[in-house]
This record gives sequence, C-alpha cells and structure tokens, in this order.
Amino acid sequence: MKEFEYKELEKATENFSQSRLIGKGSHGCVYKGILEEGKNIIAIKKQSLGLQKIQDNSKLENEVSILSSLPENSFIVKFLGTSHHYHDDDDSSKNETFLIMEYLPNGTLYQMLHAKNNILPNWPKRAQIAIQVAKAIQFLHQTKPNSIVHRDIKSANILFDSNWNAKLADLGLALTMKNDHQDESPSHSSTSVTRPAGTIGYLDPDYTKPSKLSTKNDVFSFGVLLFEIMSSRKAIDVSKSPVSIVDWATKLIKEGQSLEICDKRMHVPWYMEATIKNMLSIATRCVSPKKKTRPTIEEIVMEMENVIIEPIKFPLWNILRGLTLSRRKRKRCRKNCCIITTNNVTKTCAQYEKKLLIREILADEVTE
Repeated sequence: MKEFEYKELEKATENFSQSRLIGKGSHGCVYKGILEEGKNIIAIKKQSLGLQKIQDNSKLENEVSILSSLPENSFIVKFLGTSHHYHDDDDSSKNETFLIMEYLPNGTLYQMLHAKNNILPNWPKRAQIAIQVAKAIQFLHQTKPNSIVHRDIKSANILFDSNWNAKLADLGLALTMKNDHQDESPSHSSTSVTRPAGTIGYLDPDYTKPSKLSTKNDVFSFGVLLFEIMSSRKAIDVSKSPVSIVDWATKLIKEGQSLEICDKRMHVPWYMEATIKNMLSIATRCVSPKKKTRPTIEEIVMEMENVIIEPIKFPLWNILRGLTLSRRKRKRCRKNCCIITTNNVTKTCAQYEKKLLIREILADEVTE
C-alpha cells in the first residue's frame, strides 16, 4: 500500500480547492487530484470536519483495512494508497487520514438515472450495468477467508470509468463474516457489536440487529437497485405514492403490469421485453421479506448471464429471428398445417421453430 506525501496531495488539489471538489457526503469529501503535470489523475477522500473533531476515524480506517486486503478487481474502484497529515501541535483531533483511489470521470449511476438533461442509458446498457454491479458484489461475497458484506449498495456508490463501465465504490460500512456460514452472525467480536447501517430505501428491513448481518442484506439492496435501474425512480420518493420503490414495483408485478415499471422516457422494443421481465423477476426475489427465499449473488449472476446478457449481445439476431419465426408461423397457419415431416422425423411446429440456422433466417430476410 503506497503512502502519498501530504504536500503532494495539497499540490494536486490546489490546496483542496472547491473547484476540485467532486463529491460530498456525511462522512467526508472527495477531491480530484492531478499529479505529475496532468499525467495521473486521482480521487482523494478526505474525512469530514465533524468526524475529525470527535476523532472518529473508524469508517475511514475500516475502508483502508478492507481495501488493502483485496486483490484488484475490475468491478471495484481501485485503491491506490493513503496519506496522513500530522499537525505540529498536541491536538490529535487535527490529524487527518486520506484515501487515494482511482479517478472515474463519468460520475455516478444516481446522476445518470436522475439528473436533469442527462443522456439516458438504453435497455442493453442498463442490463450491462446490473450485471457489472452483481459481479462486484459477488467478488466481495466470495472473498477468502471471510466474505465481505458491503452494507451500502446504492446508485450513488456506483461510478463509471472512461469507457462507461460500472464500478462499486465506498466500502466504509463494509464488514467481514465467515463465508462458510453466510447467513449467520459476523466472524469476530469487532463486527458482532457493530450496529446495522446503510441507506434508507436500500436497507434490508430484516437487518435489525448485529446478529442479522448476512450477504442477503446486500442482495436485498441489489434488488432495490435493479428496480431503480429499470424505472429511473428513486429508492425513496416522498413526492410519489407509495414512497418506497419496492412497494410500488412489487405491487405492479403482482397485478401483472411489470412493464409499467420501465422508465417512461425510454421506449421498450419488443425484443427487449423478455429480458426486462427477467430482470424484474430477479429484483422481486431479491427483495423478498423472507431472507432465506432470496437468491445468492452467485445465483443472480448465473441467471443474468444465461437469460439476460446473452440475448442482448446480438439484438439484430434477435430481431431477425423473431421476424422469421412469426412469418413462418403465419405461412403454416395459412396452409392449415401443424405437423412438419423432415427426414422421416415428425415434429410439431413449436419444436421446429426453436431450431433455426442463421442461413435460414438470412435467406428469409433476403427473399421476402
């Protein structure tokens, strides 16, 4: 873990100028730092003045401890090192610790979904973001020897790199627990007394005391995030009824109106409907009131890769395939034929329609 010189950070941020401030929260501020005449750009997390005065370094120290123990992962914001500033007088409350992270230039998922006049992500991009976040959580949950529970999965903690790939950030609330008993109590006493924490709207309602810590807490938050990605509605919105996105979305799904959840500003093409419904189905299971019935993040990633990511890789193929199937079905209906014989093997129309070669599809598209 690299230790950066404090003077280097002062120079990189123009003495922590407001013009370099790129993020602000209850626990601190994040500044953009430019090193070596613009060759390297970093993000510097500085503790809030309030926490500094009461000498509460626990969140920052916890984040350093967890990040420094993790191998590099493409779905987690890269940790570069720390810096410390010790004042000359005896007042230890003035001493500061800084986290240095990779700089991600394209803002947060929260900004992408909710900022006015922003370019909205299309449906394949939303699915891609969801799978990237799921893989970030999977990486944390599968860490050895102990799993890591993030505890603050939300759109504001999803950042985008220069290629618009999503990365999970802010492990300040994260805790470790035994990964062979993921739904039981934390692995050691230092976390077993840690009170539940998170963000209202994303926080698992089952997580009411320290002993309830579970990887399924993150799964619940991921379900909320999925609803948010698909609808562009905030997790909690007091201007709407119901205020909770979970209550609103699950009600629509129970009524058989799942596509009403989709962002009204974005048209839903017919070839994306099945993919979107699959994503909403996953989200619904993630936010189940019963923790045991929620899927694991491994199951979520597997399902997303099988039924969501593969279909959206080749949207043109899906369009051509759908058109060809519908045309062939109409032809057979006109001929009142529901049985097809090929090479002395009898098949129903449904069986035959599932097996289409690309040359058949292209031939249909060219000749009709």
